[in-house]
Amino acid sequence: VWIRIPSTIVIIFVTVQTGFLLFMYARYSSFVHQSEEKPRQVHVLILSSWRSGSSFVGQLFSQHPSVFYLMEPAWHVWVTMYQNSAKVLHMAVRDLVRSVFLCDMSVFDAYMPWKRNLSDLFQWAASRALCSSPACDSFQRTDITSEMACKTLCGRYPFSKVEEACKTYSHVVIKEVRFFDLKVLYPLLTDPSLNLKIIHLVRDPRAVVKSREQSVKALTRDNGIVLSTNGTKVEDGKYKVMQEVCRSHVQIYETATLKPPNFLKDRYLMVRFEDLVRDPLSEISEMYKFADLSLTPRLKSWIYNITHGQGPGKKKEAFKITSRDAVSVSQAWRNVLSFQKVKKIQEVCKGAINMLGYQLVDSEKEQRDLTLDLVLPRRQSQFSWLSFNPKL
Repeated sequence: VWIRIPSTIVIIFVTVQTGFLLFMYARYSSFVHQSEEKPRQVHVLILSSWRSGSSFVGQLFSQHPSVFYLMEPAWHVWVTMYQNSAKVLHMAVRDLVRSVFLCDMSVFDAYMPWKRNLSDLFQWAASRALCSSPACDSFQRTDITSEMACKTLCGRYPFSKVEEACKTYSHVVIKEVRFFDLKVLYPLLTDPSLNLKIIHLVRDPRAVVKSREQSVKALTRDNGIVLSTNGTKVEDGKYKVMQEVCRSHVQIYETATLKPPNFLKDRYLMVRFEDLVRDPLSEISEMYKFADLSLTPRLKSWIYNITHGQGPGKKKEAFKITSRDAVSVSQAWRNVLSFQKVKKIQEVCKGAINMLGYQLVDSEKEQRDLTLDLVLPRRQSQFSWLSFNPKL
């Protein structure tokens, strides 16, 4: 039996069907596009070691109005599990860092008292974000805050404000000194929920030792964890910790520049502290560009003031960010350390000194001669992403 259907109905039917298919395709494309989009926030890990200028670099990010910053949150892991080695604690530290990047602060439940305030978080006052709205009502986001003022006015706010504040920023930045192997971070770099970039901050090991001598007691527990002493505190008189620190910098730099995995492309930046203090605005602009941030006039003024102080910094200011002559600070080891100490440091850290672009000294005369520049021009890496074809 043949049924006659008017042509107008056929046209309407085909039109409706085509429209429905186009609608479904658009929805599918939107879903795929959204699933491939990077996370809304940018995540930056400042990867360094103790006494390398990382607190200073952390502040360069912390004071930015678009940044939520935490200084060494993994301190809580090490304090709680101090009888383990750094290698054993890597996974717990990595998991905590990932949760913080995602603004999930419930991760601290295992390391902190149940009832807690902002002041229970390690070095919380170093975070401008925790000293301004919505974490604390005493300061504006565009203000340059000081730790002392923040501690006085904001310490009693509830800990829940940490997570609340974190979710309101476009950038989450963490400074950590408790990673010794870049490969430990691969799961974070391949995690689709993260948009992670790594700034690897290094410093002349001889300058690091000079700075460590200003804070010997404060570092003894961390030294024990690095050297796997089952909880025994250690003073690093024989530079065993420095040897591990130097080894880790070499490992991180080599992993990131010598045939790295493709997912590291455009996500690793090595910065030398000495370059930073010699030309602050240029180096900071490069770091900000890498992190998708821009300098504000207020930040430029603050950076100039904090790097052009009158003195080299006092011992009691070892863990504080104060206005100092930054270039003088970077060269202070040449007048303070004995040549015998310098020779020993050069023995245990020779590979790092050479690879990171510092000049060895062969005599006390060379060490004391400040006209002799021991910071070599930055060498361009032989590695090229254009010539790299991963076997994937």
